Amino acid sequence: MSLKDKINPQRLPKHVAIIMDGNGRWAKCQGKDRLFGHQNGVESVREVTEASVELGIKFITFYAFSTENWNRPVDEIEGLMHLMIQAIENETPTLMKNNVRFEVIGDIQKINKETKEAIERITEKTKNNRALTMIIALSYSSRWEIEQAIKTIALEVKNGELDIDDINQDLISNHLCTKNYPDPDLLIRTSGEYRISNFLMWQLSYSELYFTDVFWPDFKRENYYEAILDFQSRERRFGKISEQLNK
Repeated sequence: MSLKDKINPQRLPKHVAIIMDGNGRWAKCQGKDRLFGHQNGVESVREVTEASVELGIKFITFYAFSTENWNRPVDEIEGLMHLMIQAIENETPTLMKNNVRFEVIGDIQKINKETKEAIERITEKTKNNRALTMIIALSYSSRWEIEQAIKTIALEVKNGELDIDDINQDLISNHLCTKNYPDPDLLIRTSGEYRISNFLMWQLSYSELYFTDVFWPDFKRENYYEAILDFQSRERRFGKISEQLNK
């Protein structure tokens, strides 16, 4: 029996965020280069995305490439960008079949022209899909995002468009890349690392965190279902106490 059968469809996370970690170490275990791990990680993205559609989860964000990743070797970066284009082209029919909308957050001005054009094509093609919104965090980091939000807010105050007393948590949230999405209910990180690596730090304030030793290329549907079941076993109090929730 699949773990999927144990999942309560009434208690699903609306938004799942995933740090896809361990591609390089997985490839090393296979005696291959790091790019081989990234290539095999695409299959896990497909499986988790399709599982999300089947379950009825509405948003999923994959941390694909951080602003810090620009410091990696040039050949790996070029390989990752080529892989992104290839994955977009290959996966577009699957996204259309599953009614998945594709969107990207991050500093995409740093990305090469070919990759940006591929992103624009798939974003346009899938814009009317409604079953699931797949968000790719590409050239993204939370500190970069918050810095950009602060600069924009400061400029609006300087120009008289905002009063300083207008600044609150909602205003800040509405100046972030994720303003059109709910905050994640669940964060999953693979490969046995226990940190959030500059990912959605503002948005993860009340998210449930799930860590697994499984490398991302080996993370498949059953692993995903296990994470969902773990999420459903938790009591989410948002600062309250159990007795308040049970009234």
